[in-house]
Formats: sequence, structure tokens, C-alpha cells
Amino acid sequence: MARVKGGTTTHARHKKVIKAAKGYYSRRKNVFKTATQAVDKANQYATRDRKNRKRNFRALWIQRINAAVRSHDETLTYSRFINGLALAGIEVDRKVLADLAVHEPEAFASIVDQAKSALPQAA
Repeated sequence: MARVKGGTTTHARHKKVIKAAKGYYSRRKNVFKTATQAVDKANQYATRDRKNRKRNFRALWIQRINAAVRSHDETLTYSRFINGLALAGIEVDRKVLADLAVHEPEAFASIVDQAKSALPQAA
């Protein structure tokens, strides 16, 4: 049986890694060993940050909702507003609430009023 060399496969693998390292500085972009390490680390960061992006957006939505709720009523806080929504039976997620607060203030104001009326009045 004839000997099979792996030149084409190895070249394709190296080329794929070097292509992924495009834009990196110094040896990280054109030396296979260093480029492999750099690309692996970049993929680790990308995986981690896809999870973090979800956290960051949720935090942003909460801040926007809190600011909008307080602009409608100074005594109402974010947590009491969310509690009021639950008591009123309004099931709208934070992403949509934040979008309404920014782009549709009138609609958001009516939601705030409904949530406020569902809250038990403090004596």
C-alpha cells in the first residue's frame, strides 16, 4: 500500500486558524502555534461574553424601567412596580417594558397606572 502524506489536510487546518487570527498583532497572526493559542483564547472570551451580554441587557432594561417608573411617580420603585404588574395580572417582560418606556411613554404610563392601582395602599 502506498504511503499517504497529510500535507493537504495540515495546510487546510493551518490556513483555517491563520484566517481566524486575521487582524491580530505580530506573530499571533501568522505563526500557527501562536495563532492557535490566540484563536482558542478568543473563542473562550466569545463564549463567556455571550452569557454576559444577556446579563448586561437585563440590567440595562431594569435601569430604564426604574428611571421611567420614577419619572411617572416619585414614590413608586422598580420592585413595587414589578409587584404591581404581577398583582394586576400583566405579563410583559422587561425587554418590552423598557422598549415601551423609551419609545411609547403614553402606553408605559397607562401600564404604570394599572400596576399602581393593583398595589395595596399603605396605611
